[in-house]
Amino acid sequence: MGVLIDGKWTDEELPEETGKAGDFRRVDSRFRGFITADGSSGFKAEPGRYHLYVAHACPWAHRTLIYRAIKNLSGAISVAYAIPGMREQGWAYEDNPAFPDCTPDKVNGFRYLHEAYTASDPHYTGKVTVPTLWDKKTGRIVNNESSEIIRMLNSAFDGVGATRTDYYPQPLRGEIDHLNEIIYRNVNNGVYRAGFALSQDAYETAYDGLFATLDELEARLGAQRYLVGRQITEADWRLFPTLVRFDVAYFSLFKCNRNRIADFPNLANYMRELYQVPGVAETVKPRYYVINYYSIARVNPNGIVPKGTPIDLGQPHDRARLAA
Repeated sequence: MGVLIDGKWTDEELPEETGKAGDFRRVDSRFRGFITADGSSGFKAEPGRYHLYVAHACPWAHRTLIYRAIKNLSGAISVAYAIPGMREQGWAYEDNPAFPDCTPDKVNGFRYLHEAYTASDPHYTGKVTVPTLWDKKTGRIVNNESSEIIRMLNSAFDGVGATRTDYYPQPLRGEIDHLNEIIYRNVNNGVYRAGFALSQDAYETAYDGLFATLDELEARLGAQRYLVGRQITEADWRLFPTLVRFDVAYFSLFKCNRNRIADFPNLANYMRELYQVPGVAETVKPRYYVINYYSIARVNPNGIVPKGTPIDLGQPHDRARLAA
């Protein structure tokens, strides 16, 4: 997809993303500022101050869109939605009638996301990723790490109009963190480790870890309604974006083909329940997932995009059978 090298866009990839055994290694995010309620971090939670650069196709960006919806922050944080597909200069923002759910950048007028990175650091070297959280007041990126952005959205804006539901409650943090670590390694990033592997051993290691974890989650959700017991938490919202992309992209394109999510009764019903939480359905765009993933040349060099989108998240679920 390309990277910035000393502030210049290049078609190269970062060599540190591939290990000696052909395994895919995700590079850490670089911008790690933090919004706080009192502004002691240098970034105060204020309605209208912040802007998100996202892409519907990206599961990491999807997390932030879910939190923006469920925390009632749609009026407080503006968004630019990239058009799907791997473009010559990375994530692109434009008016395009083929993609009516994608909007240009109306805050800075950036055509490409890499412009936000060089505006923040003219000599930036590294990947240009969504989500990217921008501060309109200082004219720079605050953060481009999704796990940290959702923590900000979870609590920092509670005093300025956000819904006060806490998806990271203090008594459950230990269990949430433990599950997050496993799910990130084997599921969220596990599908990429399988899809982008450059050796059979690396692929099979990722594949086996992925399905072992999905089997464990299926059993867990057979005994309780949500990942951490009786309430929806951050752990659920971090898993959900991978689940909704699985059957339309990861199963086939990333060779994660032992089972579909549709073949796991508990995971499938759980996925539909989360989809039907008010505000969440509007953040889910399965057709864009198909278009975007199948545009990745390293896994689909001929560029042919499947016509079908085999997923229906609006069907009834059975999760009420478990106590909430």
